[in-house]
Amino acid sequence: MTDLEDIRSFVEVVETGGFARAAKRLNVSKSIVSRRIGRLEADLGVRLLSRTTRGISPTEAGLEFKLRGERILADLAAATEAVAQHGSEVMGHLRISLPMGFGIRHVAPVLAEVAARHPRLEIEASYSDRFVDLIAERFDLAIRIGSLKDSTLVGRRIAPIGVAIVASPAYLARHGRPDRPEDLIAHECLLYTGSADRELWRFRAGKRWIDVRPQGRMRSDNGDAIMRYAMAGLGIAALPTFIVTDAVRDGSLVPLLTDYEMPGGAIYAVRPPGAQVPARVRVVIDALVERFGGEPDWDPCQMAARRRAYEAEMEARRLEAAE
Repeated sequence: MTDLEDIRSFVEVVETGGFARAAKRLNVSKSIVSRRIGRLEADLGVRLLSRTTRGISPTEAGLEFKLRGERILADLAAATEAVAQHGSEVMGHLRISLPMGFGIRHVAPVLAEVAARHPRLEIEASYSDRFVDLIAERFDLAIRIGSLKDSTLVGRRIAPIGVAIVASPAYLARHGRPDRPEDLIAHECLLYTGSADRELWRFRAGKRWIDVRPQGRMRSDNGDAIMRYAMAGLGIAALPTFIVTDAVRDGSLVPLLTDYEMPGGAIYAVRPPGAQVPARVRVVIDALVERFGGEPDWDPCQMAARRRAYEAEMEARRLEAAE
């Protein structure tokens, strides 16, 4: 009888295009994967892979077997999931993609709590600011920050994200403090290159929108790197408040233009399409909603901004009543 792990290994080799990459994904040695593929071909009596100097590719029989093998593995996972739901225990293997900064700071502790509550749940977390293809790379779930693009994926909004304009005291001492968004044109700005709208900073003053195209010589696709540049006095940055909270608290960075609001988007949990949400996915989404839903007490900068907005609204009402 063909072993399920042999089928799984073959599917991974075809998906990744090599024995070494498949072994890494399966967390086994390359020799084990090679042995499994050899055993599978011997059991079936047919060659499944073509091996050339340019790499590995499936034969016609291999393509057919991969298609049917994927169905077998999917049916097995669904059967395991269905049986597990009759009990109180969540089990299975969860692959989740997370943005580097938010994922390490805030989601990693949540995943640790979920793992502690469900000892038979395996969690494989990939921390990267790279935009992954959930379906092609077989991720069960991804956490994304910003605005959610239209797609076939299913998204759930978890919480809003705040954005702050910040600079170091040293930079402000040398170059002065901007009083209006338009003043940023005369300043050295630190540019985040990890989003499509990176070249435009938008501010709202009441019902009016102000668009600024910042200029600067320091760029990065990582928010923590941008924060380090700002702390070193290299310029002014626009960053999510969850990144700069500690630096603002200890005085390394100073919030600027606090009378203006910058849209920050939100945190989303995104999964592949399907009416049924696997229990291993549902427990993580529920834990994220429990932790980050409601008041953003996990983000002191955002809480402070809400307090300022509330106080400004109360003051405006007081002045209106006095008139």
